[in-house]
Amino acid sequence: MHQLIFYPVGNGDTSQIILENGKRILFDFRHIKKTENDEELEINLKNRLKNELKKANKKSFDVVAFTHNDKDHIANSIEFFELRHADKYQGEGRIKIDELWVPAAMILETASNDELSDEFIIWRQEARYRLLKGKGIRVFSKPEKLNDWLEENDFTLDSRRHLITDAGAIVPGFTLDNDGIEFFCHSPFIKHVDEGENLCNEAALVFNVRFKVGNSTIDYLAVGDSYWEVLEDIIRATNYHKNTDRLAWDIYNIPHHCSYLALSDDKGKTETSPKLLIEELLLKGKRNAYIVSSSNPIDDTEIGRNQTQPPHIQAKKCYESYLKKVSGAKFLVTMEEPSTEKPEPLIFNIDSNGITRGGKLNASAVATIISSPARRAG
Repeated sequence: MHQLIFYPVGNGDTSQIILENGKRILFDFRHIKKTENDEELEINLKNRLKNELKKANKKSFDVVAFTHNDKDHIANSIEFFELRHADKYQGEGRIKIDELWVPAAMILETASNDELSDEFIIWRQEARYRLLKGKGIRVFSKPEKLNDWLEENDFTLDSRRHLITDAGAIVPGFTLDNDGIEFFCHSPFIKHVDEGENLCNEAALVFNVRFKVGNSTIDYLAVGDSYWEVLEDIIRATNYHKNTDRLAWDIYNIPHHCSYLALSDDKGKTETSPKLLIEELLLKGKRNAYIVSSSNPIDDTEIGRNQTQPPHIQAKKCYESYLKKVSGAKFLVTMEEPSTEKPEPLIFNIDSNGITRGGKLNASAVATIISSPARRAG
């Protein structure tokens, strides 16, 4: 059995894949320091992940993937992980990263330090260090800017090509036969970096994650904070290369905390109407599929309908409409499950029978739940 876990971290992202063979892949990291007082609704992510690793007798993640450099995807991560480029980020209690996955934009961002978060600058240093050392990293996309940067540092693109994966390719290191999983890279495109104005959201990581257990195949669409224009690029390219099966989804982690901008440039008064190609993607949902919004609770109130920042109730209604059209299972919000008063990690079990929520957990997850004290509502 594989597991896919979404953590309740408010309007932010952290999810984890635990494979049947014990390998662990963590996507993004948002720890909120106030949770250390055990008085917040969001999870104490540091304690939770450390406990899970301890129960599994592991001191590292096999992969940590940062989809992009927004604060809600890297918050307080440099205090948690061991970084190889400087002694100050090493020592007892830090969690190791066997392989770091980053979009090329995370290495190439050239905005002034005043415009970037301190944590991102440090992760940029770490990614650059690993790439120049030639180990412990995978970079997604090889724009001309990356070639130029490598040459400036006395390396060639060919010397690091084995560490780079382009859109439209399967990521090396995981196979359906050996691991029960494969990662098909949808984005970023080269043009998203070389031509894009936004080296964050436009160039974020997007994957079709395909699980296999026995004869059961499950498709998980893992999307960074992409806007509808980027998703349209993905759909066009995927259709053109006849990889349309990679757009199908049993679980869809929707972009940007249920923002309408992942569907259209018009929020709509009561419900967002998706662009035509986005509608095509929504109709790729399979029977009994789930949509997950990693976000705060979504309120159908006047305030909720008029708020600028996500989550947007109009977007939720759109997703629910299309989920109904494909006979999907449920739209889930991480900060609402199982209740808004006490949200807990949202766990999907993936086995030969398909997908089940919660229920029987692997040994390490069971031990974590038993040993973790209940958190008080704030």
